[in-house]
Amino acid sequence: MISSGLVDRLWFMVSPVNPLKVDKERQVADTDRLRMVEMVSHPMDGVETSAFEFTMPRPSYTIDTLNALQAKFPDDEFYLVTGGDNWQIFNKWRNSEEILAKYHLLIYPRLGYEVTIPVELQDRVKLVDAPIIELSSTEIRQRLANGKSVRYYVPDEVMGYIERHHLYTNRNKED
Repeated sequence: MISSGLVDRLWFMVSPVNPLKVDKERQVADTDRLRMVEMVSHPMDGVETSAFEFTMPRPSYTIDTLNALQAKFPDDEFYLVTGGDNWQIFNKWRNSEEILAKYHLLIYPRLGYEVTIPVELQDRVKLVDAPIIELSSTEIRQRLANGKSVRYYVPDEVMGYIERHHLYTNRNKED
């Protein structure tokens, strides 16, 4: 997205509590998730990991985060990047109409999710021209929980962290 000129910088916003996640009790600690995202984003030019939502009320709602970011950085223009799977349920997000009215959306294609953007939103919502990656974080977590390797799906540094901290397995409940 940076190389295409759509955005100047990209922030991976680690959310402590996603109100649409069903399996909240199995979620890995916020600090572990933040550290792993930092490991992925660190070597990428223009990409940062943010713990901005860690200081906000929970559960975390995207509209609140966007509004808080805009207040803190009034000279910047914020775009929301979301997957095609989330676009299909976007109307379930809190204040989705406000998000669409105030911010631009970039939709990343996801396998099995056709993206249709109504004509009246096409000036604010764009489908990103990007390759579809046939792997999701849910699939990676399921593979780990089932004792299957994810070595070729995540960077070695992240894999080492997962193994050292026994994340995404039944063992992390005991530790």
